[in-house]
Amino acid sequence: MATVMQKIKDIEDEMARTQKNKATAHHLGLLKAKLAKLRRELLTPSSKGGGGAGEGFDVTKSGDARVGLVGFPSVGKSTLLNKLTGTFSEVASYEFTTLTCIPGVIMYRGAKIQLLDLPGIIEGAKDGKGRGRQVISTARTCNCILIVLDAIKPITHKRLIEKELEGFGIRLNKEPPNLTFRKKDKGGINFTSTVANTHLDLDTVKAICSEYRIHNADITLRYDATADDLIDVIEGSRIYMPCIYVINKIDQITLEELEILDKLPHYCPISAHLEWNLDGLLEKIWEYLNLTRIYTKPKGMNPDYEDPVILSSRKRTVEDFCERIHKDMLKQFKYALVWGSSAKHKPQRVGKDHELEDEDVVQIIKKV
Repeated sequence: MATVMQKIKDIEDEMARTQKNKATAHHLGLLKAKLAKLRRELLTPSSKGGGGAGEGFDVTKSGDARVGLVGFPSVGKSTLLNKLTGTFSEVASYEFTTLTCIPGVIMYRGAKIQLLDLPGIIEGAKDGKGRGRQVISTARTCNCILIVLDAIKPITHKRLIEKELEGFGIRLNKEPPNLTFRKKDKGGINFTSTVANTHLDLDTVKAICSEYRIHNADITLRYDATADDLIDVIEGSRIYMPCIYVINKIDQITLEELEILDKLPHYCPISAHLEWNLDGLLEKIWEYLNLTRIYTKPKGMNPDYEDPVILSSRKRTVEDFCERIHKDMLKQFKYALVWGSSAKHKPQRVGKDHELEDEDVVQIIKKV
């Protein structure tokens, strides 16, 4: 492990020394590819005696979505968990009170949201310091991340935590790169682009592919992509996740300082101790999770508005709805009746490919 760590440090040092310009783009692209491969090695060690270094905490996933609290020690994550879920996570004024992952549950708008209080991460977590790799591996299983920051020193901590999560392949508030990468058996590297490129050229693309022992591939860019974007697509293990920056302890700063913090994107100010703006935070979590509530309507009865079926916004067809209720339901499926904003008329008779909208009402008609 030490040799991998040393190689990572050497490459990072060389990248820091290298001036960024058009002449060095090729060299920097190659270094970034080497770095990504080494970090992957660190995450999933090839030796069996590694003790599962890339594994997270053993917490069973439950509910409709999972939200992780990530932050440095003593920023108020445990207090926030206690206030939002009523789950007890030990709180103290000294660092590293939480030494394992504490789960709690928030019931909100009919959805059951699992909230994880992860142990405080420290600088160098992505490289294995503290219990950093376990913390970040568990963070990768979440649907949304809350980075909890102390209002007194938020920006420094924000940058450090982002760097740790980025190093572990978690991309915050970003969409997957809009480029096509397809390996083939022969024909060399074919690089085409529909836009002007300022970051990548054929030589840089070939150097990155060569580092991964890829000599034949078609690569198409649809925007001005960087070497990092191409590496992310080749690696294929990146997680793209919504993130909210929760600025805690706002009772300890001035109104002027709060107005400066207000310019941060994806930001939510709170005081967990005084319970300020916790409703605003829950609303923001709901918005970032982008969940869809679907109400069921048994034949001849009123819809059940108490217990909605919760679907992801990316998987919200009638077929997804049926699978969420019971895996055998599709075998008996004939058609569905839908009331709500996705229906052209009420009710609309639809098939299993119909996309549902939030708060639609669905009645499944089975084969006789």
